[in-house]
Order: sequence, then structure tokens, then C-alpha cells
Amino acid sequence: MKNTFYILGIVALLFSCSAENEEGVVASDKEPNEGVHEDIIMDIEQDYKELLREAYQQFKEGNDDESIQLANKVLKYGRAVNNDTLIGGALSSLCRNAQRTLDTTRLAELSIELAQLSESSGDQKWMMKRAHMNAEMWRLIGNMEKAEAYYIESMTISESIGAIGMFTIDHFNKSFVSTETGDFLEARRLITKYYTLRLEAQPASEDAYGLIALAFLLEQEGDFEGAHEVASVTRRLFEVQNIFPEPPDEKPLINVEISVRQKLEPNKIKTISNESLNQSVHGLLAKYLK
Repeated sequence: MKNTFYILGIVALLFSCSAENEEGVVASDKEPNEGVHEDIIMDIEQDYKELLREAYQQFKEGNDDESIQLANKVLKYGRAVNNDTLIGGALSSLCRNAQRTLDTTRLAELSIELAQLSESSGDQKWMMKRAHMNAEMWRLIGNMEKAEAYYIESMTISESIGAIGMFTIDHFNKSFVSTETGDFLEARRLITKYYTLRLEAQPASEDAYGLIALAFLLEQEGDFEGAHEVASVTRRLFEVQNIFPEPPDEKPLINVEISVRQKLEPNKIKTISNESLNQSVHGLLAKYLK
């Protein structure tokens, strides 16, 4: 009997140790698995953010079908996992595509969804995006009153939430409205403020994008030689920097180029183009933005 109890005791002890070891293995496996799971989710989210960047690039290059397909893919996933960042990013991307065909009905639908997302998430960023996208659309269409109202809304929100990037670019955008309506003094103020903010963020920046606004301003003021010089440098730097302007921004640049060809002699255009080959952004700002 003593031997039996002795054997049973050893078996019980071994079973207890085995159970403890198993719990230890399970416990030690559980934490890394949770970490791995979170890493996988983060990796997937990053992949979808990359898809949004690719959708934007496709849009800028004029490949709307590809851009829309990518944005819808992100939107579907974002809704499935309830990711506000991906949902809002995809809706904003689709707003840009609506601009290309001036589809105000589609933009209105997307605007409602952005407003709902802003309310449900408590994030004003999506109302800012909504206002910005509407401003761009109405500027393209030519309704400067609506465009200005939406730019003011976008800038008010961006300044209040510290979205400096959007606050900066909307100074550039809103300058077109001022130029279009003949308020050249305000246009110069806005372009100057745009470059001030850009240089504060990146002191060494050679930002050619803002030159579109300057070229348009000079053309509207009747300085066709200056407008051509700025437009010529803008196109050269776009090629060097691999920049594809968005539709609302390229439209005034194209109008400048058309106007210059109508107002200046071909030899004059060629001379200015050649003389501007070594001109820089800062050189143009110092020359024309006084």
C-alpha cells in the first residue's frame, strides 16, 4: 500500500508539473501572438495607406479608372474594419476624381459621407477635407463665390486644428479666386503668405507649385512676358521634380500658356524661354512678387 501511495504521489506530482509547464507555454505563446496580430494589422493598414498614395498618383497622371478602383478597394476594407483614417482618405480620393468630370452630384454624395464620418468620429479633419474638395470643384466650374466660401471654411478649420499643410495650400488655392475676381492685391498677399508658410516648414524648399498662381496673376495683370517666364520655369521644374499638377491647378496654367501664345510673337516667346533656363523659384519671387 505504501508503494502504491508512493507511486500515485509521483504521478500526481508529474501531472501537476506538466500542467504548469503547459500553462507556461500557452501564456508565453499568447503574448507574442497578440503582438504579432497587432503588427499584422498595422502592416495591412500601412499597405492600404500606400494604395491611397498610389490612387492619388494615378489621379494626378490622369488615370482616373485606376485611381477610383484603388480608392474603392481601400474604402471597402476601411468600412469592414471600421478604420476612420482609411474611410476618410478613400472618400477624399474619390472627391478628387469627381472633379475631373465636374460631377457635382457625386461630390455631393461623397460630401455627405465625409460630414457623417466627421460627426461619428468627432474629427473635424473630414469637414476640412469636405470643404477643400468642394472649393476645388467650384473653382473648376467657375463659381468663385462658392469656391471662396468653401476655402474660407477649409482654412478656418485647418488653422483651428493645426493642419498646417492644408492651411498652407489653401492660401495658394484661394489666390486664384482673388485673381479671377480682379483683387490682385489680395492675390499677392495670399501667394506671399503661401511661400512664407512653405519656407517656414522647409527653408531649403524649391517649391515650383506655387508658381502656377504667380503666372496666372501676372497674365491677368497683363504682364504676358512675365507670365510666360514664370510658366516656362514652372513647366521645366515640374519635369525635373516629376510633378503632376492637379486639374484645378493646371487649368489656369494652361490658360496662361494659351494667352501668351496669342499675345506674344513666337521669337519673343523663344527668347524668354531660353533666358529663363537658369531661373529659380526664389529668383522669380524676388522679381515679380513685390
